[in-house]
Amino acid sequence: MNRNTANKIMLLCLSLLGFIPQAHAALSFPNINIGMQTAQTPQDFSNGIQILIWLTILTLAPSIFIMTTAFVRIVIVLAITRQAIGVGSLPPNQVLISLALILTFFVMSPTLNKINDTAIQPYMKNQITQQAALDKALIPVRDFMFGQTDEKELALFVKMAKIDKPKNMDDVPTYVLIPSFILSELKTAFKIGFVIYLPFLVIDIVISSVLVAMGMMFLPPTMIALPFKLIMFVMIDGWYLIVKSLVEGFAVIH
Repeated sequence: MNRNTANKIMLLCLSLLGFIPQAHAALSFPNINIGMQTAQTPQDFSNGIQILIWLTILTLAPSIFIMTTAFVRIVIVLAITRQAIGVGSLPPNQVLISLALILTFFVMSPTLNKINDTAIQPYMKNQITQQAALDKALIPVRDFMFGQTDEKELALFVKMAKIDKPKNMDDVPTYVLIPSFILSELKTAFKIGFVIYLPFLVIDIVISSVLVAMGMMFLPPTMIALPFKLIMFVMIDGWYLIVKSLVEGFAVIH
């Protein structure tokens, strides 16, 4: 995409948003038609297959983003924290997932910047081919996943894939690295969640013991313990500590 095309797209977006009302007269809106026709040449058939592949990639893009970034660990830790406090649906799922996405983009910003500098910008300037851009874009993502993947999980999937023992990181196929990374992230997230759960569990035990000692066995301990959990969480600035620990845990590799 050249600069003129990008400028036209920008003007079109601004005009649709109402920032440039006069742009309606200067721009003509394209008529997009999608259909199926008989391929006349092998090149036409190849182009159709490429479009189908790209549409499939776009469909799977959210899952790919979730499974190859910091999102898995962050959203699990935040969900366990909410459950440990015992507030049920507070914060709501929309807020929790939005916070996880924002933190994911923050953590992944060095990786995304490398992808932009080494792959996207050279490809937009026609300096490299599409395949070269994809190969270069994959390198920062693999480096990030390698930094968070345990050798135990990696060895497991190498063994199950029945491939030769890799001599270095370049010898590890991406289809082996991704499940190893996901499994490592799940293990790390639950370790962090266990540590978060402990102080809230202590409060529940103490409140239950006090209620039993006072003869109030029919009073729900969770209802009495909830205010104490919230007070403790606010006093120690819990969200600050959790977010700080999550981000610093990923920042080691950058």
